[in-house]
Amino acid sequence: MEKMITAKKIGMIIGFLFLLTILPLSAQNPSWAKKATNAVFTLKTFSADGSLLGSSNGFFIGEQGQAISSFSPFKNAQRAVIIDAQGKEMEVKCLMGYNDMYDVAKFQVAAQKTQALSIAQSPANSGSSIWLIPYSVKKVPTFISGTVNNAEQFGEGYSYYTLNITATDQQVGSPLLNDQGEVIGILQPSANDKQNTGYAVSALFANNLRITGLTMNDAVLRSVKITKALPDDQNEATIALYVSASAMDAEEYKRLIDHFIEKFPKATDGYVYRARQEMNSGNFQSADDDMKLALKLADAKDDAHYQYAQLIFQKNVYQADKPFTPWTLDLALQESKAAYAINPQPIYCQQQAQILYAQGQYDAAYELYLELTKNDMMKAESYYSAAQCKLRKDDKEAALALLDSAINTFTKPYIKTAAPYLLTRAQVLYEAKKYRPAVNDYNDYETLMAAQLNANFYFLREQAEFAGHLYQQALDDIRRAVEMAPNELVYRAEKANVELRVGMIDDAIESAKGCISIAPGESDGYLFLGLAQCVKGIKAEGLKNLEKAKELGNSQAQSLIDKYSK
Repeated sequence: MEKMITAKKIGMIIGFLFLLTILPLSAQNPSWAKKATNAVFTLKTFSADGSLLGSSNGFFIGEQGQAISSFSPFKNAQRAVIIDAQGKEMEVKCLMGYNDMYDVAKFQVAAQKTQALSIAQSPANSGSSIWLIPYSVKKVPTFISGTVNNAEQFGEGYSYYTLNITATDQQVGSPLLNDQGEVIGILQPSANDKQNTGYAVSALFANNLRITGLTMNDAVLRSVKITKALPDDQNEATIALYVSASAMDAEEYKRLIDHFIEKFPKATDGYVYRARQEMNSGNFQSADDDMKLALKLADAKDDAHYQYAQLIFQKNVYQADKPFTPWTLDLALQESKAAYAINPQPIYCQQQAQILYAQGQYDAAYELYLELTKNDMMKAESYYSAAQCKLRKDDKEAALALLDSAINTFTKPYIKTAAPYLLTRAQVLYEAKKYRPAVNDYNDYETLMAAQLNANFYFLREQAEFAGHLYQQALDDIRRAVEMAPNELVYRAEKANVELRVGMIDDAIESAKGCISIAPGESDGYLFLGLAQCVKGIKAEGLKNLEKAKELGNSQAQSLIDKYSK
């Protein structure tokens, strides 16, 4: 009997000890553990050649695939996937936000329904209990418990946590939850070798990350080749499209445009940007299809007609050598008139004038530009464009009067906006043989554009100065042109010419030799050298050089040979 009791007691003891071994493991996880586990995944990113670039853990925060993970694996990534708790692989559709300093990223996974964790709206206090959920496939892992040692505030009420927890680098990106099953943070890489110390950044901070229109050009973001999410505001999203045009390669930019059209199907801009990209690639039919789709779907029909006309106009002006029969300037004018009929905006009238000018209908374009001078915002530009029409008809006096009107819309001291009008009037005045007024306009232009002047400007002004008998100014300007572009033969030859004209014979000889040194196969250097030598009385050498200029095809050389051979 005693043996039987003893055996029974031993059995009970063994059973109790067995319970002691299994109860802590099941009791260790909170009640919400199984559901929360399904929100955790592993992230993998890949380079352009398909090789694995980086990995991290992460978790869903939305039921349509919105997720949070570490940002560092995304750098230089061409593609990314997540593998969820059921072992299912899903493509990362787009990056929604990021912060390089805190190494967190928010992104969208291509999934219709995902198990999401709730984000705590209030930060965890020091001493609070926390739970880390490791990634596991098709089973509930043992959660890792810990406490908050310190919560340091940053930004707009966010917390950066120092934790008392035992976690590994392989668990970076995992969620940290409070006792209520709400996410308080995302595990960060360890900053030291302390085994029981961990760090986490606020999950609320990560959730509020977003990409704006202007951040599209950020160097760190540009390293990520995965599609970027566009802002929810249409105007800001349009800015993002504009900024990204020069920041992305063609394929990445196309994905962004497609994303814009998907997000804003009734906005004209997406179709226009895609059509422009197709046009630049010579795919005119695809561009035409996109613009017809814009006319059908876009809310702003007038803008769609205007943009369609603009594409056709630009194609005819800049890609005239690439035939596409449907896109004629007549069609562009028709579309522009359709825009104006819906909404009579001055910019549509201006577009019609530009198309008429491109068609060679200068009188009709002139009348439209003259009408546009009644608009204060477009007055100077319209007078200027009307002047161009008159120049095409070789009516310089009328053109000068119109340019005067354009410049008179400004007051002295001029602002930079007046610069192109001053430059054009200077050139027209020179052609009209009004040299000193031309120099005055060149001087005003120089004052406005001092930091952006090139050698050609000084060459042009020198021409007017020399013709206006302002010889010292002409010498100064042609010397400056040569200094700025020492290998330009035209400037060196003009310098020799001016020096000859003002009697600086030795200087002219040196300038001519400089021409020969940079272009021994051209006739200009030999012509001016021969002429200068003849003027100085060194006729034998001078005639040899004039003969050389003649051999090289200079038409003026023979008359000079005849003159100095006597």
